[in-house]
Amino acid sequence: MENTILRDGEDRLLDSVVELLDEGGFEAVQLREVARRARISLSTVYKHYATRDVLILAAIERWMESNHSALVPQTRHADEPLHPAMMRVLRAIFEPWEKHPHMLLAYFQVRAAPGGEGLHVRGFDPVVPVGMAVLSDVDPGFVAELRSILSSVVYGLVGRCRDGDIAIHDIMPTIDRTVFLLTTGYEATLRGSES
Repeated sequence: MENTILRDGEDRLLDSVVELLDEGGFEAVQLREVARRARISLSTVYKHYATRDVLILAAIERWMESNHSALVPQTRHADEPLHPAMMRVLRAIFEPWEKHPHMLLAYFQVRAAPGGEGLHVRGFDPVVPVGMAVLSDVDPGFVAELRSILSSVVYGLVGRCRDGDIAIHDIMPTIDRTVFLLTTGYEATLRGSES
């Protein structure tokens, strides 16, 4: 019974943080307001989360889990180019972020803060099998390079979005062009080595 009560309080707490992030972004999360919305004391918040950043990190991780848990592994037909298959996966992953831009910007801010360095790894654990299914027959070296390049491109684009240089809806077209150039180049080298 006590575990249920504790879990309910933690659920309300993290839900309150997610609501505030979604409404107004990182700066909107004020601990007094979180405690008020969750109907728990401020001391209880601090008992479970030492800092505001740790609380926000936990809320973002939970949001990512819930928004990516329904993703299903995609398949790529033998004759299908990599680009459309990869973009199906990336669009499915990025769609919740486009619908909740404040969450994306908060994710970026937390990821860059102390303790947030593992967020992109832990947060994307549920989506790795989805993406890897379309890359199952692809050279592991290329997959590693693709992952590294896309991670850097996405991080840079989100930073530009945070700075107001681009809108959130400008991110996917740039990712699409990047994936197109990388995958068509890779496939061209395969065709070249077959001849």
